[in-house]
Amino acid sequence: MLVSWNWLKQYVKLDMTVEQLEQRLMMSGLNHEGTAQVGDDVAIDLEVTSNRPDCLGHIGVAREIAALYPQSLALPAAAPPESATQVDSLAKVSIDCPDLCSRYTARIIRGVKVGPSPDWLVRRLQTIGIAAINNVVDITNYVLMESGQPLHAFDLARLEGPAIIVRRAVPKEPFEAINHKTYELDREMCVIADARRPVALGGVMGGADTEVSTATRDLLIESALFDPISIRTTARKLILHSDSSYRFERGPDPAGVDWASRRCCELVLEIAGGELAAGVIDVGIPPQPRQPIVMRLNQVERVLGIPIDRGEICRILASLGNEELRADQHLVEVTPPSWRRDLQREIDLIEEVARIHGYDQIPEDAEVPMSASARSDDDRVKVRVRHTLSAVGFDEAMTASVVSDELSNAYTPWTSHDPFSCQTPLLRGATRLRRSLVPSLLAARRTNEKLANPEIELYEIAKVYLADGAELPTEKKMVALTSGGDFFHVKGALESVVAGLNPAVNLQVTELEDSLFEPGRCGQLQLGEDLLGFLGEVGEEGRKRFELRDRTTVAEIDLAVLARHAN
Repeated sequence: MLVSWNWLKQYVKLDMTVEQLEQRLMMSGLNHEGTAQVGDDVAIDLEVTSNRPDCLGHIGVAREIAALYPQSLALPAAAPPESATQVDSLAKVSIDCPDLCSRYTARIIRGVKVGPSPDWLVRRLQTIGIAAINNVVDITNYVLMESGQPLHAFDLARLEGPAIIVRRAVPKEPFEAINHKTYELDREMCVIADARRPVALGGVMGGADTEVSTATRDLLIESALFDPISIRTTARKLILHSDSSYRFERGPDPAGVDWASRRCCELVLEIAGGELAAGVIDVGIPPQPRQPIVMRLNQVERVLGIPIDRGEICRILASLGNEELRADQHLVEVTPPSWRRDLQREIDLIEEVARIHGYDQIPEDAEVPMSASARSDDDRVKVRVRHTLSAVGFDEAMTASVVSDELSNAYTPWTSHDPFSCQTPLLRGATRLRRSLVPSLLAARRTNEKLANPEIELYEIAKVYLADGAELPTEKKMVALTSGGDFFHVKGALESVVAGLNPAVNLQVTELEDSLFEPGRCGQLQLGEDLLGFLGEVGEEGRKRFELRDRTTVAEIDLAVLARHAN
């Protein structure tokens, strides 16, 4: 998140140096990425974590500064004058997919004059790397970067209706975005449409058909809330990311929707002229009240290891926007602000007190009572398995849990059900949750063979995802090996693993027929009555399937079975 030094001055007094501010913000959780001089301004690059979308606008960062350097915060009034014409007489809005768009507001300004933006607006946007386009578009970008709430301005005359319909896209429906590229949509995507076609891809990007130009005279100003998962899925599927989608994915302030709309209209009237229709079209769910949180004052010292004055605690919480409901010698009860969805529990408030008071104010030798946690059986078994396999010459591999359809179907020893699919793959072409670790390890072995590596002894401990008809897959932790040694070499390694966990248990091998393996050189592995897994030398057909050149032996065993028999 790039912020402008001169821009921040509009909301809060900056009576410190840039370096001092960078250090203080970094110590409070907004990591400093870099600083650049841009003309007579300074651009400060801050890393904003996903739980703090309120800091994806200058006002949010200014609010942090006002809390860190106790001082007042000055916000624009956002009170544009209205004409006598009612907005309901000029447009209509309906939401047909409330699960994708929970709220949609629209205001109309008539008689604007689109042209270049004033110098101050151009400079503010240039400082944070946004090119000026025209005064209306620049204002929507300005308010986005001011408040963190995305907006969009439509050319009202180019809307068919002019009725706005928020709906799901029709499968394979074409949409031309303002970048003048055409995208094919699907049912999981939210579009803003008129009576004839989509005019915007909700929460991601506007459409070319209704974009604002020098011929525009009347505007419809959109400010809305969209489902974060839907926006993230749409942006990834279409490889179409924007400043708007980035913020909607993280969730802007629900109470800031109308403020941003009014602020945008206020600036449009000031810079581009025109008349604002009275009222607002507001469809959907209004902002819901936050639940109060009680913080016990004795917990602050218990968790942080130092006492903090009750008055200072109350000041910090109030400066962050929390509304105090009651306070006494034992506790403080507050209602968190709408823009801080991450504040939900007592410990969240304690963290805020520590963050603003200053982590550097907590001595290194502060006594904080702690108790050691115990390792689970699975964790203890994994440590011992890793130690044994490393000792006998295997290297640990880490492969992706999502694989291609081809790799997923290459070998599936644990289930005959279809694999679970990813709607938005994290890796290109990898759309299936793997059902075995063996294909991934054999693919890693093939890569090493092509690079002429002489020793390719690999193991991996990871989950597989097995469908059994339920809505979610069964997750099983497995240990898989691939080796250039023969059947007995790998059997010996597995016997060492079992002996390291419980010397009294014997590894048993029974017959197995499988097209991947050499006949007579494979078998099922058992511990007592429990099926542990399988072991086998890959046969000629299997080597062709995975394009392997050298002799290869593989095994895959169930970690839970190992854990049951460990002592």
